[in-house]
Amino acid sequence: MMYPYITLADETEITHSQLIEADGNQSVEVHFERPTEAGFNSARCVLPTYQWKFAEGFSPDEMAFFDEFLRNNAHLLYRYAAQGGMHCA
Repeated sequence: MMYPYITLADETEITHSQLIEADGNQSVEVHFERPTEAGFNSARCVLPTYQWKFAEGFSPDEMAFFDEFLRNNAHLLYRYAAQGGMHCA
């Protein structure tokens, strides 16, 4: 399941997985998706390794922005993944 995190001004939606536990390690998958006339641009990164599983349609500058975004938001993404998404109080 993917949980909503934020929508950027260019309509890129950023979502994240629940906390994934495998072989004693915890990870979170973060998905970026933006609508286009032909469908969607999309990319997915795995934290904490910052390994991109795929990236289609985004420019190198956009990917660099996403990488920096992840580094600045990883702690929040882990927190929300552990609690099953953002919960408004």
